[in-house]
Order: sequence, then structure tokens, then C-alpha cells
Amino acid sequence: MKLNCDLGESFGSWTMGLDEQVMPHIDQANIACGFHAGDPLIIQKTLLLAKQQQVSVGAHPSYPDLVGFGRRSLNCTEQEINAFILYQIAALDGMAKAEELELSYVKPHGALYNDMMKNATIRIAIIKAVSQYQKARQKTNKNSVLKLMIQATPQFNQHQQEAQAYDVELLAEAFADRCYDDDGSLLSRQKAEAVHSTENTLKQVKQLCEQGTITSISGKVLTLKVDSICVHGDNLAGVAAITDIKALIAQVK
Repeated sequence: MKLNCDLGESFGSWTMGLDEQVMPHIDQANIACGFHAGDPLIIQKTLLLAKQQQVSVGAHPSYPDLVGFGRRSLNCTEQEINAFILYQIAALDGMAKAEELELSYVKPHGALYNDMMKNATIRIAIIKAVSQYQKARQKTNKNSVLKLMIQATPQFNQHQQEAQAYDVELLAEAFADRCYDDDGSLLSRQKAEAVHSTENTLKQVKQLCEQGTITSISGKVLTLKVDSICVHGDNLAGVAAITDIKALIAQVK
């Protein structure tokens, strides 16, 4: 089981997250592409940090919503989604190549991620953009693969079929510290129970690793196919939890 984390989310003089403390403990870095956070210097620094720690890098694109940190849904056409996804992937991929790194996956951010999971039209638009970029890369490197990371839900097989139609491979992720609703979606952050305590976070990770399931807010057990667990490192307690999660996964193995 791999660990992924959203990083590179500072902007100019505004600092977000504890990237240097988090990077040694994760396997995959979801790097902001400038539309919700991140600027060229921050992107470069984050890529170099990932290279130093031998962490895989992924693009973390969002709606064009820098003021709202990408947490607001925007009414965009499929053509607009295609364009801003391609733009952000290309920016991060180009900077990664300059540091001799290969971009290996794409994970949408915030409201775009949530909307992707709820709306098939948005999801397909993102899949198409990833597919288009992957095919362009394969013209110079036939073995190049660009995966799409989405939330693991009971509907994952359906989502996988959608992606396979465009030759896109999915990575399924679960969230270490988030509580789940009965349908497999994340419980809204507006609810007090949305985020687990450290104790319950570790219980959820252990259950995922040992049984391949999570327990919803009402006690329903859901089976999830999970390739990677999303962790958060924007505070010292979060960083400490990541080290505990990594140690727990090692024990389960």
C-alpha cells in the first residue's frame, strides 16, 4: 500500500504545508500546478525535494480558482476542462523533465476531484484529457504511462471501464483520516464527524490493509480496492500521524 500527499501548495510568501517533513515518509507527491496553489519556484522546489527522497510525482490540477484554493465548483464546459487539465499537466510535466523526473499520474484537487466523482461528464472529460496527453507522450516514448488517481468507491469497476475505453489506467485511493458515508463517498467536511481522530485514523488504515474494507459512519462495511492512501501533512500532528501510518502498514505486510 502506497502513501500519497498533496504538496507544493504554497504560493509566493504564503506557506502551506510541511513539505520537507512529509516527503521522506510518502511514496507519491501530488504537486499543485498553479491553478489553486503553487508557483513556478514552489513547483521546482517540490520536484527537487521529491527527487531527493525518490518519491513519484503526480500532477494535482484544479479548477482555475487561486483565490478559493480550488475548493469552489465552477460551471465549466467539457472543452474548458480539457484545456485547463492539459495546461496544468503540461506545466508540471515540463518542469519535471527539466529535473530528470517523469510525471507518472494525475490526481485532481478539491472541488474538481469531488465533482469528478459525482458527475460522469466531468469525469470523462478528465479521463479524455489524461488519455490525450498520454498518447502525445507515447509518440516519443511508447512505454510512457500516465495514470489517473480517483477515489476508491463501490463503483470503482464502472469507473475503471470508463477509463479503459480511453486506454487510461486508474489508481484507486482511500483517505486515512476521513470518515465515509454509506455510499462510499467522503462525509462532508461541514459535519463534525468528517475527520477522524488519530486513533480512528490508524484503525481505518489497519482495516483497509488487513481486510480491504472501511466502515461507514453508520457502521456499514464497504469493500474497497485501494492502491494508495491519502495522508495530510499540513501540521505537526499530521506529520506524526503519517509516520505512525507508515509503521502500521509495514507491520501489516
